[in-house]
Amino acid sequence: MRASTLIKFALSGFLVVPLASAQSPEIPRTEYGVPDFQGTYTYRTITPLNRPRELEHLEYLTADQAAEWEEFELRRQNRDLIIDSVGGAGYPPGVISYNNFWYERGENTVADRRTSLIYDPPNGRLPALNESGQERSRVRAENRRLSIGPEARTLADRCLMSGGAGPPLVPGAYNNNIQIVQTKDHIMILSEMIHRARIIRFDDEHQTRHIKWDGDAIARFEGDTLVINTRHFYYHDNGRGASDQMILEERIRRIDENTLEYDFTIEDSQSWDQPWSVKFPLRAIEDQMYEFACHEGNHGLQGILAGWRRYESMGMNGDGTPIVEED
Repeated sequence: MRASTLIKFALSGFLVVPLASAQSPEIPRTEYGVPDFQGTYTYRTITPLNRPRELEHLEYLTADQAAEWEEFELRRQNRDLIIDSVGGAGYPPGVISYNNFWYERGENTVADRRTSLIYDPPNGRLPALNESGQERSRVRAENRRLSIGPEARTLADRCLMSGGAGPPLVPGAYNNNIQIVQTKDHIMILSEMIHRARIIRFDDEHQTRHIKWDGDAIARFEGDTLVINTRHFYYHDNGRGASDQMILEERIRRIDENTLEYDFTIEDSQSWDQPWSVKFPLRAIEDQMYEFACHEGNHGLQGILAGWRRYESMGMNGDGTPIVEED
C-alpha cells in the first residue's frame, strides 16, 4: 500500500473536529491561585512535525483517512520489518537500530487529525533555512563528518540534550514523557529523554549571568494560560537549525481534566526569515518516569571517535572511503 493512495485530494465539505477550546469552569488551582498543571504527561503521537509531501494539499484527515494513515505509518516505521541490507524509514543499508519493542512513537494522530504538528506556516512544514542558517548547518555537518572530537558530535551523542525533549518539546521515537511540578516562584519541567530538568522562574526579566544549554526561561500567566519565554541559549549544535539567538515562546493551557495543550513559536533571524509554530496535546498518564542515564550514548561516543581514528590510520574517511589529499 502506497502513502499516495491513502488520500483522495478531491475532498470537500467534510467535518473537522477541532481540539476542544472550551475550558472547564472548575480549573484545578494551586494554593497560590494559579492553574495547577502538575502531573506526568505523554506527548507521543504518530502525527509528524512536518506535513508529508504526499499530504501537502491536505491540512486535516477524515476519521477513515486518519485510521489508514496510522496503519500505513506504523508499518513503515516498524523496525522489525526493515531488512538490514536494504534499509528503510530513513535508515541506510547497514545496521538498523533497536527492534520495534523499544519504540514509543505513538499510534494515533492528534485529536483534530491535522497532517502536521506545525500549523504555521500554513503549508505545515518547517521554513527553509536562510543563508546564515545554511552556513551554520554546513559547518555542523562537516564537524560531525570529521568527528575530530566530542565537541564535533551532537548534543544527543554527548548525552547533554535531546532535540525532542526540549526546549521545545517535539514528539520523537521514544521517551515522550514529562513531569511538571509547580511552586510559588518556579515551575519545573522534567523530560524523560536524557533526563533533563528545566527550572523556570516566574519573572519579568531575563538574565545572562549563567548561559545554559536550554536557555534562560521566565514564566508568567496570561489568564489561565502559562506562557514561557526562553532566550540566551548556549548552542553550538541544534538538529533543527536554530542558533543561540532563538527566541522560544511556549504556551500551556488546560483543555480538559486529563489534557493540556502545548503550543510553541520559534523566532530566529539567524536561521529562518519567518517564525514557525507547533501545537499538540499533553495527555495525563499514571505511569512513572524513570531515569534515562544515557550510558549507551557515552559508550557509543567512545566507539564513534575510536572507529574514526582507526579508519584514519588506514588512510580512509569514517565512512570507509579513501582520503583524497587536496593539491
